[in-house]
Amino acid sequence: MKIRMSSPDLTEADRQAVEAVVNTPNLSMGPNIDAFEKAFCELTGAKHAIGVNSGTAGLHLCIRAADINPGDIVITTPFSFVSSTNVILFEKAIPVFVDVDLITGNIDVDLLAQAVEDLSLGGESARRRLPRRVPDFNQGQSGSVKAILPVDVFGQPADYDPINVIAKQYDLKIIEDSCEALGGEYQGRYAGTLGDYGVFAFYPNKQITTGEGGMIITDDDEAADFMRALRNQGRAPGDTWLQHTFLGYNYRLDEMSAALGLSQLKRLESLLAKRARVADWYAEHLKNIEEVTPPQLVENTTKVSWFVYVIKVDEKIDRDRLAVILEEKGVPVRPYFAPIHTQPYMVKMFGYQQGDFPVTEDLGNRSLALPFSGRMSEEEVLTVCQRLAEALVSAKR
Repeated sequence: MKIRMSSPDLTEADRQAVEAVVNTPNLSMGPNIDAFEKAFCELTGAKHAIGVNSGTAGLHLCIRAADINPGDIVITTPFSFVSSTNVILFEKAIPVFVDVDLITGNIDVDLLAQAVEDLSLGGESARRRLPRRVPDFNQGQSGSVKAILPVDVFGQPADYDPINVIAKQYDLKIIEDSCEALGGEYQGRYAGTLGDYGVFAFYPNKQITTGEGGMIITDDDEAADFMRALRNQGRAPGDTWLQHTFLGYNYRLDEMSAALGLSQLKRLESLLAKRARVADWYAEHLKNIEEVTPPQLVENTTKVSWFVYVIKVDEKIDRDRLAVILEEKGVPVRPYFAPIHTQPYMVKMFGYQQGDFPVTEDLGNRSLALPFSGRMSEEEVLTVCQRLAEALVSAKR
């Protein structure tokens, strides 16, 4: 039995949707992107949806729309994929990290409140929140806190009610990185709609896929118009093809990808249900393995959108050794996530050290993503769990 880390769930209807586009002359900026965006507005209740060629591109456009300038501060989490920090650096702004909650991996709202207060006070209180080394992005002028960028880790939304209270008190924008949480709900409210802007991503291991691609949603008319212009080389409404009002990018989503996404979106609930079924199988077959903690859901999560299935192993287990043994047994696994502040370029730029964010580092050392997709059978899940139990015996420190 060959077990794959993940597999996109594609049907003949999906393939026919792409083929239909290829048989037309409209491969970019055609009717499919319009229909895909409209479908997202209907799904989420958002006023605007802007299709882009990746979740990273979507987050970057939100940073631009939030008027983040060189030297400004964006508060975010070090337990994420690197793009949520990179988009801040693209604009030469300063990412200030706040540690995360051990159960969810999402930003710790109590630590967030304290960090925003300290940074707003200035002086020594602010300095102890900044990294050891701050690049001179703004010619020596200290930037102000402009935004909070929470991440909905592994399909479970962050705790947005207190985040919104903090943002309102200090007049901050909220950029919701919901790239892993399409279909998730926080207290009955749709993931991606919980801040000023929300971003979804459609990489092949996501809940729906377009190959590559992403979607921004917002109720802000001005921001939506600006981001639409930026994704299309900075062309504002009224510009001709060779006129460019803004410094923009080619972040457009092509027609083939949009057609695939539209086809996938029509069966989103089925795709989510299949993933939930696999997650339930894992929970059942892992419950008697003492050295493993399955994913835990919190009360605020009224609907989880299963993206990956990440377990935490006991401290007495050598996680990296366990991963090697599982690979040898034909079970592909991935450590999830390597803390952003320990990435070589972040250490070089900001001087981060081990111990700076202990919960993130603990999760980074003990978390392991098991094979996961809606296409897995219970037999495959059982095989993974059996081989995991066997491997744990040899992976003890």
